[in-house]
Amino acid sequence: MFPESVTTQFLQNLGKGSMVEHLGIEFLEIGSDYITARMPVDHRTQQPFGLLHGGASATLAETLGSVGATCTINPEEKLCVGLEINVNHIKSIKNGYVVGTTRPIHIGGRTQVWEIRIEAENDGTLISVSRLTLAVIDRKS
Repeated sequence: MFPESVTTQFLQNLGKGSMVEHLGIEFLEIGSDYITARMPVDHRTQQPFGLLHGGASATLAETLGSVGATCTINPEEKLCVGLEINVNHIKSIKNGYVVGTTRPIHIGGRTQVWEIRIEAENDGTLISVSRLTLAVIDRKS
């Protein structure tokens, strides 16, 4: 599904100088129908009580879904922009890393829907589940 030109290094370079880099998000793997990335649970991503901030989880989810969607279109002609994100926080985590995996639910000509599961890296505990809906729009000249 993803072009061979899309590598983890390519995706990492897309995030340079953005929130992706600031939060320490690292792309790990690109499969036939999924992309995974990890994010540290540290001072950049914790809320004041030391738990992973829900907004950081949402950022990882939106990053993964948006990148996945963008990799399925011709970026010279189209853009994928977020319409709605839903995040269900299942369990808290205080340290280590979380790993997010995104898979498409629907890839259409005008909209895309992606599911993102975030788990604790050390034991696979489910931390959150998200659904991201994106609009596929024409790139303005």
